[in-house]
Order: sequence, then structure tokens, then C-alpha cells
Amino acid sequence: MAASRVIGLDIGSTMVRAAEMEFGKGTDMARPSTLVRYAEAPLPAGAVRDGEVTQAEVVSTTLRQLWAKAKFGTKDVVIGVGNQRVLVREFDLPWLPDNQIKQALPFHVQGVLPMSTDDALLDFLPISEFEGRSGRTLKGMLVAAQRDTVNTNVLAVVGAGLRPTMVDLNAFALLRSVCRGELAHRTVAVVDVGANLTHVVVSQGGIPRLARTLPAGGQAVTDAVSAAAGIGRLEAEDAKRALGIGYNGSGDATVAAQAVNESAQKLLEAVRGTIGFYSNSNRQAPVEAVLLTGGGADLPGFGQYLATLVRLPVQVADVLAGVRVRKGSLPLTSGGASVAALPIGLAYGVAA
Repeated sequence: MAASRVIGLDIGSTMVRAAEMEFGKGTDMARPSTLVRYAEAPLPAGAVRDGEVTQAEVVSTTLRQLWAKAKFGTKDVVIGVGNQRVLVREFDLPWLPDNQIKQALPFHVQGVLPMSTDDALLDFLPISEFEGRSGRTLKGMLVAAQRDTVNTNVLAVVGAGLRPTMVDLNAFALLRSVCRGELAHRTVAVVDVGANLTHVVVSQGGIPRLARTLPAGGQAVTDAVSAAAGIGRLEAEDAKRALGIGYNGSGDATVAAQAVNESAQKLLEAVRGTIGFYSNSNRQAPVEAVLLTGGGADLPGFGQYLATLVRLPVQVADVLAGVRVRKGSLPLTSGGASVAALPIGLAYGVAA
């Protein structure tokens, strides 16, 4: 297969991020990859809420400006979806050939979803098969997204003059981005801490087994500091980063530090509960390690406190492991390379 370029586009609550990847000859995830170009731009508050575009023209304008500035090589993009209106769960189906699964899904999931099948976009990722009571059966991950939550994001991208070639699940993209090499053979949890959403995804041997979206992220900590200390959001963000989790000093910073600790602990406990639920339900292959991505995970002390809670090794994911990075292609302004995990993983979806 000839070399090809793919752009993964992440539309977050506060930022849009795009990664242009080039994949050389080869097959599947073994194909050599190069990060050709990466760019990001801030979004005005309220343009995207809880993973859904609410001000399409604002997002479209930001994307047009990003493309003009970054000089991406194509307008074809892979976009991601992932919020609390996207359901991901294990599901069993009577065996069907791959090309018949999507067509049959609406019939098999009736009465199972918290939404009408007419209002849902459905997909199914086969994981394994077994002999069930009714014969040959597929075990896999069912994905059901509210049609309107996907359409609003697609319309904003189209409004920018871009061409969505594929809509992928953020959770699966995260695994493709960081669970490569030796990690593809272990059971790991990827925790992606965004501004307003946190994704927790468990991979067992490179196969997704659980995906949850928590309705909180780094912005909740910033807002708590702003309210407690009576300061603006930008000042609160700086204070949050300076104090981190676990600050026990005195003086003017005490109130802000307490707000950081209390709000961060709520998020950490929710992450711990999700990982614990999976491990308790899968005692034969519990989570062995936790990988952090996303700007919110850069909060000082976040990884250390999570490691204490889950009693597992926790580390920031090496998003660029095995990826060639073209000189000058990664001018990150909002955090470390881990914020590029999602757009890079979206690009890998086409290569896989």
C-alpha cells in the first residue's frame, strides 16, 4: 500500500486540535507513521458543550482560520465523537457476516437502548465468538450515538469547507494512539482528562473492553478555584497549575488550594470507581496500569494521587512512541504532547 496522509480532527470543549499523519507502506498498525503537521486553536466559551457543538458557525470559523494558518495538505478529515449521549457497552449478537452486522443491528438492539433506534447511529465492534444457546454468537462492543449529537459536529466541519471522511469513537481513537507496542498486549486503562469531559477506556490485549465518559474535567477544578478565591478564570487556571493537588501551605493560597484538592478528588474518585468496576468484573484480567492523556492530566499531583487510589502504576502516555515527528510539526501551546493523543488516534483509524 502506498504512503498516505490522514488528518485527525478533535473538537473539544475549549480547543480544536488537528494532526496530519503520513503512513508508509505496510499493513495495519505496523505501518510506519510520521506526524507531518499539528495545530490547535482555542474555542470561545460555550461554542462546544459536553462534547457537542452548540455554535456551529463559531466552530466553523475557528476551523477555517486553523486550516489557513497551519497549511494542512488536505481538507479531508476524520472526526471523533464521545460524550454522555454516546453509549458503549458489551453486547452479544447472533453470528453474522461482517457486511450484514450494521444492517441487522437496529432489529437486535430494540428495547436495549435508552433511545429510539430511529434516533441512533449504531455500530458494532466484534471481539470474539462463542457457541451460545442459540448457536454461533458474536461478542463485541455496541456503540450507539444520538444522531443529532453527531450531525451537529459534522455540520460545523462541513461549514468550514472541510470534508469528513469518517466519524470515529473518541474512546477507540485513544487506544489506537497509546496502546501500541508492548502495551498492546496488556490490560491498561487510558484516562483522558479534557476540559469538561474525562474518558476512561480499558484495553485488554489491544481490544477495547470498557469505555466511560465522565461529565467533569480540568475546567471543574479551575471553576472551583475561581469561585472559592473570587478571581477570574485565567487567574484561577494559573493558580491551579501552580498549587497542584496536595498543597498544604498557609496564607492567601489556602482557600484556592482547598478548592483544588476537593474538586480534583471528586474527579479522581470517579476515575477510580470506573477502573475498579472493570477490574472487579474481570478478575481474570484486571487493569495492570493506567495511562494519562489530555491537558487536565497535567495538573501537578494528579498522577500520583490516582496511583495511590487505584494502587497501580500511573504514567503519562507516550503518544509519540514509534512515531517519526517532522521538524517543527508539533508547536504545542496548551500542554504536553499528550493533548495530541486524540487527533493522532483518529488518524490511525483510517490506517488500521
